[in-house]
Amino acid sequence: MSTLPRNVQTHSVDDYIQAATRDNTRRTYQGAVEHFEVDWGGMLPTTSEALCRYLAHYANTLAYNTLKTRLAALSQWHQSQGFVDPTKVIQVKKVLKGIRALHPAPVKKATPLAMSMLEQLDSHLNAECRSDSRGVSLRAARDRALIWVGFWRGFRSDELTRLLLQGIEESPNHGLSLYLSQSKGDRQYAGKRHRLPALNTLCPCAALDAWREMLGDHEGPVFRKIDRWGVIAEHALNPRSISRILRQRFEKAGINNAQTFSSHSLRRGFAYWAAEQRWSLSDLMTHVGWKDTRTAMAYLETLHPTFQQPT
Repeated sequence: MSTLPRNVQTHSVDDYIQAATRDNTRRTYQGAVEHFEVDWGGMLPTTSEALCRYLAHYANTLAYNTLKTRLAALSQWHQSQGFVDPTKVIQVKKVLKGIRALHPAPVKKATPLAMSMLEQLDSHLNAECRSDSRGVSLRAARDRALIWVGFWRGFRSDELTRLLLQGIEESPNHGLSLYLSQSKGDRQYAGKRHRLPALNTLCPCAALDAWREMLGDHEGPVFRKIDRWGVIAEHALNPRSISRILRQRFEKAGINNAQTFSSHSLRRGFAYWAAEQRWSLSDLMTHVGWKDTRTAMAYLETLHPTFQQPT
């Protein structure tokens, strides 16, 4: 019988099951189950009839995609607990389909961050980095790195919060290389390195290097919470806090309609800039991490109606 070395960490079956579900998905599903039980007053396990009433109750107030996600969470709960899945019953599917037909709603899109806005942010952040307040200067350095890296790499909020200091390496091409252990498109958890370009202006590498120097650590999350006294937390920012941080920063910089921005504004902003620069669709898909051509084209045509796929 083989034995493991003493220094090898072992995990339980539950640990591996937990690791198979992404953090964002886990939080979303937990919230959906709580909404069904606490907000609506439902009981689990439930029935298809109860689910139809639940959907009808919130048809006017919750978006179709939200209700669809709630059903997926309740489906997962029943399957994981060994119960028959009531979401698969045809009546439930028909009610959801009917809600989509009777309550169509335009998809809300985050405002893309334009290059002129980055320049406006740069002036604002330069001033705050020189502040005598440790908390103010630290947050300015962190936010510059967060925004610059998020924009130039087209990262999602969960990808930004998953970056680790020990995953940053100097690139032979005079930039930085960032390692992401997982992302939305990485279904096999293979991990991937992403090159961060060194630029003459609005440089993400310079912003990240400045933040790392102020941070002082060599391991742990890159982007962390900072309190009002300038104490830096050891844990990563919550992905849901990124949009709030950006809106507050944009508002302080005097950018109009700051509340229309979200973490997705970084990704959309880069895609718009790349389309303006006449990037090929394949190059943009590779850089941003899109897998489906039709999805990418629909995305780009919304941002830049004159964009044409190169032939």
